[in-house]
Amino acid sequence: MPSLGYYFTRKNFTSVLTLLLTLCGSFMIYKGLGIVANTESPVVVVLSESMEPAFARGDILFLTNPKHRPYETGDILVYSLPATTTPIVHRVLETHDRYKHGFARVGTNGLVQKMLTKGDNNPVDDTDLYHGLEWIGSEHIVGRVAGFLPYVGYFTIIMNDYPNLKYALLGGMGLYTLINGDQ
Repeated sequence: MPSLGYYFTRKNFTSVLTLLLTLCGSFMIYKGLGIVANTESPVVVVLSESMEPAFARGDILFLTNPKHRPYETGDILVYSLPATTTPIVHRVLETHDRYKHGFARVGTNGLVQKMLTKGDNNPVDDTDLYHGLEWIGSEHIVGRVAGFLPYVGYFTIIMNDYPNLKYALLGGMGLYTLINGDQ
């Protein structure tokens, strides 16, 4: 007959394995959404008030990036520049389209686009954010906003603002899983 220690160890192993499978499954779903939506980041959280009243801080945005659809004035885009680490969510003010091959990223049927963006709540356009660029190109675009959930992303903002709280919650969840795993 196996000892009590054997069952306790097996219970812990099963709990840890369940937790790891859940994390792997979540990651695979996220990456699968990215493939379907044609974007590296299919879900982002609004971190500032620059797009109010359209989007508030803490809103979750769902992104898509169709290959054969050019960006248009009025589209809300998420873009990332080499000089910044945080993606920016702003609206397209102007587009400059050229049907020419040879520079930047070639989009729809040889269409090369350059865009000027601005946050709805900002007084001026984003040229100061571009760090020397006059326009952003399609190579900077992470995705186009396709939908949103209001305020659901505040949890993410709180976890980033208070990293110790994040570690305490993760440790508490791990401890709970180990203690109450298969009950």
